[in-house]
Amino acid sequence: MERKLRKDAGVMWVLKSLLVSYILTGVLLLLLAVALYKLELNEKAVSAAIVAIYIVSTLIGGIIIGKFARVRRYLWGLGLGIGYFALLLLITLGVYRTLNGDAANLVTTFVLCAGGGMAGGMLS
Repeated sequence: MERKLRKDAGVMWVLKSLLVSYILTGVLLLLLAVALYKLELNEKAVSAAIVAIYIVSTLIGGIIIGKFARVRRYLWGLGLGIGYFALLLLITLGVYRTLNGDAANLVTTFVLCAGGGMAGGMLS
């Protein structure tokens, strides 16, 4: 019984951390949209900002899940980053019905999300 409670707690940790990561992503993307409107940013600046948003969001989520887990924090952070990427991929597939970009962009985004989550877990 106690083992099942720990397993359920782990699922809740991941869900709470992912929720915080996605709320932070939404807020930061909204701020980026305002900056794009007001400052007329070029495409390179917007792409760099989106990459930074992925990293910051997964880093914060990794820190949160690392605080919850207390053991194997880097693995929990890595799992959070992978979950963040998977959900991002599912949303992209749901909206566009196809993957935009090439395989190199997908791999880069995966590495950024997984690495950000793992770094956050190690920093916690």
